[in-house]
Amino acid sequence: MKIHQEKHCLKASKSDLSGSSFHDVNLSGCSFDDVNLSGCGFNDVNLSGGRYENVNMAGIRINDANLAGASISQCRLDGMTINGIEVTELLAAHNAAQEAK
Repeated sequence: MKIHQEKHCLKASKSDLSGSSFHDVNLSGCSFDDVNLSGCGFNDVNLSGGRYENVNMAGIRINDANLAGASISQCRLDGMTINGIEVTELLAAHNAAQEAK
């Protein structure tokens, strides 16, 4: 199916849309629940103000992103790195410095 220069509200459930592509599309305000986006690529995408809960992001790669004001909490961080530095090591060093004060 091809949709071009249209404005519609789509409701898809129990469907297989794998292999679909979206270019210059406004999906603001959409919700995704119990959706498999594994292996998807996102380029030049605005995810600002989004909320991600109960999400499997294992192996995700984020490059050239604006993470200003981002908040990460109650997450499994094993093997996560920022600029090649293990986040768990950064947090351990931070916690040790806080205890030393």
